[in-house]
Amino acid sequence: MLAVFKREFGAYFSSPIGYVFIAVYLFFSGAFFYIFALSMGSTDLSYVFLGMFFVLMIFIPVLTMRLMSEDNKQKTDQLTLTAPISLFRLVMGKFLSAFSIFLISTSVLVVYAIVLSFFSEIAWAMVWGNIVGIILLGAVFIAAGLFISTLTENQMIAAVGSMAVNVALLLMDSLASVIPIKFISDILSSISVFSRFSEITTGIFSLGNVLFFVSVIVIFLFLTVRVLEKRRWS
Repeated sequence: MLAVFKREFGAYFSSPIGYVFIAVYLFFSGAFFYIFALSMGSTDLSYVFLGMFFVLMIFIPVLTMRLMSEDNKQKTDQLTLTAPISLFRLVMGKFLSAFSIFLISTSVLVVYAIVLSFFSEIAWAMVWGNIVGIILLGAVFIAAGLFISTLTENQMIAAVGSMAVNVALLLMDSLASVIPIKFISDILSSISVFSRFSEITTGIFSLGNVLFFVSVIVIFLFLTVRVLEKRRWS
């Protein structure tokens, strides 16, 4: 797993993808920080995190689009699948490489909170809750993007497919509100990523929400392993 992680992590900085993602993340988080905090003289960062939800929904697929699709295109996936490493370790190595890039970018949000703390007292409990929320959200999008990347050898299709999945996760609340059948509406509401993330950004930090995000991550990683397992035996 460590060898896969090192290879994939290094690949982000041997190509523009890693630099572009970090630059985009810093640009939008900085813009939201100025608009919703500095320019308004507010110490409330919840709108910064909420704004980053939509940014991550669009740009994390850029981070994940090459994780498996590049191997599929170059046919190096055959070497990977026959290597003496479990598929779970392979998937985790790729997942953690993208997740590490995401964590590096997200660390700037802690810097914003520290900057505000010099000027006024801030609610650190809410800030840390928001940071945990954005990390869990990013992990969900990365796991989903990795799964989609496994299904194709075209990076652009992988990126667009991942964005579509992310949008679908976002629209669960909207779909639930227009479906007249109550039990279906309740099911869609219960799997809504946006509503649970919104709860965290407003300070409602519960174990149930954390377990929900972890469960979604595990499901996507499990599906990725299953796809690779089927490909290995075929």
